Amino acid sequence: MRKVPAVLRQARKAIADLDLLKVLQSEINHEFSAKQFQNDESSSFGDFVVDWDSPQSQDVVLRRRCESGEEIAVSAFLGAEGSNENAKFPRDAFMKVGVKKPGLRSLLQFDCVAIAQVGDGCDVEIQNVNYIPSLDLDSSAHKGPYISFFSSSDERLRDELHKYLEARGVDKSFADSLLLHLHKKEQGQYVEWLHKLQGLVTPSE
Repeated sequence: MRKVPAVLRQARKAIADLDLLKVLQSEINHEFSAKQFQNDESSSFGDFVVDWDSPQSQDVVLRRRCESGEEIAVSAFLGAEGSNENAKFPRDAFMKVGVKKPGLRSLLQFDCVAIAQVGDGCDVEIQNVNYIPSLDLDSSAHKGPYISFFSSSDERLRDELHKYLEARGVDKSFADSLLLHLHKKEQGQYVEWLHKLQGLVTPSE
């Protein structure tokens, strides 16, 4: 005959698992019924192509080669959830934008944030600009020192840098598509995680 404490422990575990399953199923149903980002139009990155978008990672890498031979690479991932509940997206995205001229080993690297504003608008905020003397866009290792420069107080410089990026396709429309893509990606990963957890706690038949 099994000891009473052992039976009680097993019963409590079964009840706890059942409660967890109910919560998981409720959360899965909520995600499917809410469809927070699934009803939005598919994200379009213009002339950029997706170079890296692993289901196991949180980031995405996009690339574009202009007719002039200039190369632009953008890597991005979502930041922390913002405090503005009226914004189109709950989170902003951190971006690194690299611009490389043909025949040169140096490049400009922009540290930016794709911002979800109130209503339907999105924008790109430049936080810093780095001049890197020698770096291949396909390499992750810096081959020399880099110089950082950006004066947030110089509005004329800031405006011209924004125009520089906009001319290369990194504009408000790009920011909107990027935020939509990253939020859809995160939501899909969350639902997949819920399903895996559900499978782990579901009792074997």
